[in-house]
Amino acid sequence: MRWFCCRRAEELDRLFSEHRSFLDEPQFIQIAGHDAGEVDKIVADLVRRWPRAHVIGMAGPLPMAGGGNIAVGIASMMSSTLSSLALPAEEFDRPDGLAELIAGEAIHRDTALLLVFSDRRFVLPSLLRRLPLSNERMAIIGCALPEGSVLFSSDGRLERGGIAVSFSGTALRGHCIAPFLWEPVGLAFSITKSRDQQIDELNEQKASLYLERYLGKEFMDRLPLSGVEFPFLVERNGRDVCLPIVALHSDGSVAVRGHVHNGEKVRFSYVHAPSLYWSARDAAMHAAKQPAEGMFFYYSAALSGYTRPLFDSVVSAFGQAAFFPAVEVLVKDAHTAMRPAAFAAVSLTETAASAENRLSLPLPAPPEGIMTLAQLMSTSSRDMERLHVRLQMSEQRYKSLFEHNTDIVYSTDLHGRLTSVNPAFEQVLGYKKEEILYTNSLKYIHPNDVSRATRYFYRALRGNVQTYHLELPTKSGERLLFQMKNIPIIVDGKKVGIYGIGHNITEQKKAEEKIAYLAYYDPDTNLPNRTKWMELLSGQLEKAKRKRRKAAVALIDLDRFKWINDSVGHYAGDDILRQLVERIRRVLPVGAELGRFHGDKFCLLFPLKAEDEAAETSLSIVREVAKPLMYGEKEFFITASIGLAVFPDDGEDEHALLRHADMAVNMAKKGGGNRVERYCAQMNEEAMHRMEMGGHLRRAIEENELFLCYQPIVDVHTRAVKAMEALIRWRHPTLGLVRPDEFIPLAEETGLIHEIGRWVLKTACKQVKRWQEMTGNDQLAIFVNVSAVQFQHERFVDDVKQALRQTRLSPSCLHLELTEHSMLRHLSNTLRTMDELRKLGVGIAVDDFGSGYSSFHYLKRLPATILKIDRAFIEQLHANASDEAIVRAMITMGRGLGLETIAEGVETPEQLDRLRDLQCTYAQGYVICPPLLAEEVTSYVTEKQT
Repeated sequence: MRWFCCRRAEELDRLFSEHRSFLDEPQFIQIAGHDAGEVDKIVADLVRRWPRAHVIGMAGPLPMAGGGNIAVGIASMMSSTLSSLALPAEEFDRPDGLAELIAGEAIHRDTALLLVFSDRRFVLPSLLRRLPLSNERMAIIGCALPEGSVLFSSDGRLERGGIAVSFSGTALRGHCIAPFLWEPVGLAFSITKSRDQQIDELNEQKASLYLERYLGKEFMDRLPLSGVEFPFLVERNGRDVCLPIVALHSDGSVAVRGHVHNGEKVRFSYVHAPSLYWSARDAAMHAAKQPAEGMFFYYSAALSGYTRPLFDSVVSAFGQAAFFPAVEVLVKDAHTAMRPAAFAAVSLTETAASAENRLSLPLPAPPEGIMTLAQLMSTSSRDMERLHVRLQMSEQRYKSLFEHNTDIVYSTDLHGRLTSVNPAFEQVLGYKKEEILYTNSLKYIHPNDVSRATRYFYRALRGNVQTYHLELPTKSGERLLFQMKNIPIIVDGKKVGIYGIGHNITEQKKAEEKIAYLAYYDPDTNLPNRTKWMELLSGQLEKAKRKRRKAAVALIDLDRFKWINDSVGHYAGDDILRQLVERIRRVLPVGAELGRFHGDKFCLLFPLKAEDEAAETSLSIVREVAKPLMYGEKEFFITASIGLAVFPDDGEDEHALLRHADMAVNMAKKGGGNRVERYCAQMNEEAMHRMEMGGHLRRAIEENELFLCYQPIVDVHTRAVKAMEALIRWRHPTLGLVRPDEFIPLAEETGLIHEIGRWVLKTACKQVKRWQEMTGNDQLAIFVNVSAVQFQHERFVDDVKQALRQTRLSPSCLHLELTEHSMLRHLSNTLRTMDELRKLGVGIAVDDFGSGYSSFHYLKRLPATILKIDRAFIEQLHANASDEAIVRAMITMGRGLGLETIAEGVETPEQLDRLRDLQCTYAQGYVICPPLLAEEVTSYVTEKQT
């Protein structure tokens, strides 16, 4: 390989003559020059001199190396073959077809190097991407020539287009070094507007503004060559991609060689001199270690700028390597896809090269200052990037605090004029920043708050952070409450304004007010609740004490209101309750305070002008509540029980008055309800007595003071014992016998009824089982009275099952007596429980049948098995025709429903005879047998059996 550089074509003849001994029959000759006519003449002379050689020439505004105007490279190959192919200009419009043409004509299985030269700069990258690699050793180098260049082949001048030359051979070896030497510098710019291969805007400004600011007008004047020297870099898939700047348009947009997309970030770049030096040194080292027969060195216009002195020193060190210029050099091999390179150095060898062909070593030191300048630019660029990253982070934090803050944020100058507002300010208050910026902030607050807000503003300017509440009207007129914070803005140690931050607490304030309301008022009736009413009571009593006036405290308890909820539901019950409250309010005296304790219990406080006013007001409430009430299409009747206590006669503090009013209302309810009771000292004594009796009853269970008596139930016709009714008794050590009607209600109130009921069930079942075994009568049954409270307990059915299981008594021998009142409380639960008992086999007896007003209506729905006729109808059975008619009707109805009847309280033989005539089934009473102890019943049963 020989490379010649000269200033005029005439000098070539002298050079050829001087090196005639080294110039065998060459196979490849390449010429480059500035003047097209001169290159044309040289190509013609060389073709005449070596007609079999493949000659390629190019002429144009090319940056020639070595200081000459003409460069010639001559290569002789021993066993390799060359193929050259002219590429017509029109074929470049079809890159696929052109690639197929080159592959078919110039690429062979053993091709080591393919050179492609063209002035079609924009098409060349697409063409190289489509060209195939025939083997893993093959390299493709594309040289893009500047616009206006002329190409020559052995056949003469080509009018636009290109030339492809391939070097092939099994012994041919090649090595290609093609470094990417561009390094980014400065900040990254976002592409905010682009079209295909054109950048319209960077960071929302014309792209040309950035070129002029950062690269200068001289750069813009030298385009497109300067655009290769300082291209844009964009990062894609972790790799830097070069985007040479091709042209500047009149609209300020910039054309680049490569497609761009909005949102990508680009940076300016430059050829890094140290990287150029070390890359060239690597190429020289490789050539020195493995001497080549020839080396082609193709370099881009990127090396024609400030790196030219360094590049010229590289040229001088490479001896006989052939250096040829291009605008861009593109490389493709088996290791990397098509990529731009600052230069491509390709060494070719067929045999071991002679020592004289070795390249000069070492490379000369780079020119003074270039390496330092490059180091300064790299370090400064990295520092700038880190500073930019920190600045971006600060801006993003500020943006998050300011623009993305859900609170309103604004800033003002020293005079209170708004200088910025965040989006939340606009959204919440309804103003656009364009209409309020640089207006006085006091304009947007209520006039009554101006002086207060001004005071906080100047305190903040003095360096004190201010926090306060302020109402701000929105643009639409709505008033919102904010928790404001004013913070001074300090720049270079000077206060230049304030930041204002406003947290909307309107909903929070409403929630707090609602919570406060719920804490003191009943949400269903809007009446004061127990807590609030007690505060009112305490205040009114203090006032009454000072003025020595009387006041009344009344507790109002609606009778059987729970039935309303059970029948129509709680929602309707609340509505009915609100109607009753309105009725009560209509009859209240001036100054009265009505409150709701809970459920259907209310409390009332009112001043007294006269002694009898308390009773009159309470009676008015009772009468008002008792009036019929319509809900939907149904009519309801509700009554009220009221307990009165008067200050200071019945107590001098709120606790005493409430306690005494409670005693009075309990007395009113015991009297049947729908009445008013005034507290008296006797009620207190009764309450104390009930409290003592409650303690005695609890000890009675622990000390086994309770016992059972049994009264036989016999067949009216045969006098045979059908069953026994268990009757509970209590013998107190000092009080003696206590009647059931005294302690059973107390047991229900205290909850002891459940423990007592379980004991009665178990004891009665155990006793009747013993009598069955003793007499052999396994049909003997036991009747057990069940309290209403006990029957409604969720575990009642389980208690019955447990008693039967423990005593091994047949369920059919157990009959549970319930009053109609017990059955009608919580009717749905009653029906469910009775259905479970019926499935179990336990009998249900309706006790005191006929004493209530609903028995006949509900009887057909209740799964009862026995009717026990109330003793009130038996007392005058033989003397009162009405009672006899009622009893006859009950017996007939029971027979029609398949129910047995038992007459209670039979006291005389006449009553027993009349029941026999009326076809009553069973009877019990003193005329038959009084209640007996278990031991006495044993002998009685034994006698009857015998």
